[in-house]
Amino acid sequence: MSVKAIAVNPQDPASFIEIQSEMPQPGEYDLLVEVKAVSINPVDTKVHQGIQKKGLQEPRVLGWDASGIVKSFGSKVTGFKAGDEVYYAGDITRPGSNTTHQLIDARIVGHKPKSLDWAAAAAIPLTALTAWEGLFERLNIQDAGEEKTLLIIGGAGGVGSLAIPFAKHNSKVKVIATASREDSAQWCRDRGADLVVSYKDLPGELAKHEIKFVDYIFILNDTDGHWPAVSQLIAPQGHICTIVENTQPLSQDVLKSKSAALHWEFMYTRSMYQTADMARQGEILDHVATLVDDGVVESALSETLHGLSVESVREAHQKVLAGHMRGKVVIAF
Repeated sequence: MSVKAIAVNPQDPASFIEIQSEMPQPGEYDLLVEVKAVSINPVDTKVHQGIQKKGLQEPRVLGWDASGIVKSFGSKVTGFKAGDEVYYAGDITRPGSNTTHQLIDARIVGHKPKSLDWAAAAAIPLTALTAWEGLFERLNIQDAGEEKTLLIIGGAGGVGSLAIPFAKHNSKVKVIATASREDSAQWCRDRGADLVVSYKDLPGELAKHEIKFVDYIFILNDTDGHWPAVSQLIAPQGHICTIVENTQPLSQDVLKSKSAALHWEFMYTRSMYQTADMARQGEILDHVATLVDDGVVESALSETLHGLSVESVREAHQKVLAGHMRGKVVIAF
């Protein structure tokens, strides 16, 4: 049985091609998953843009956010069996999920929420892990009292859509989110935001609510653009976490005077460096599945494309690149 995948074309790295390959065999920690749906994220478009600049020798399969069925597994895998329904965010150092069958390390895989279909489940893992690690492993907001405030910059995006309910359910902080349009603002309120403001003048917007400083800031877009406001707004001894790389130097002068901390969150760190605690991602995904099935959080799925094809992958990338996604776009096979 052959495997179908959509890959970046090495002859024309701006485009995609369909490729066929033999069925891969699991390594000792691997699951072989029959992929049912894949979500397209900014990481897909960033990797694709990087490939276009550097060139490519062999076709490369992108896609790192998927749901599917376990078909077989390696000798050291525990906790999974053939037929299990799973979801995961993948490993950026390995071939991606834009394929009918994929090998994935079982330690970074979770059992799919029972209440969700394939598309809705595929919209969760990458953003859930990013939100969870950022909030509870970098910012540690679970230790904060109810007098503390959390500002989420980019509340209506994929990560923000889960960060808001995670913060509300697992901490006592007051959650403030940014949104650029009224429908996006309502999206944030529906997920539990206590206050929604425009990102265009954050100090001025927060001043209207008599807020001078915030204790925690979670930056989910445009670190460079928001940095002056963030430096002004972070409370003395506060904590900032960003998931977006900077392209210009970030002045640390104000942060130093405030003894404020800057944390980076990159969801692929554990799999990329094979950290001793990489199985923590599987545990987080299992916990998130329980929260979903209990109705605490919902999928950020906002649009579903159908069929794994060059056309569907191209269209999904275009939607992400447009920069106005509310929630997630998924391709269901």
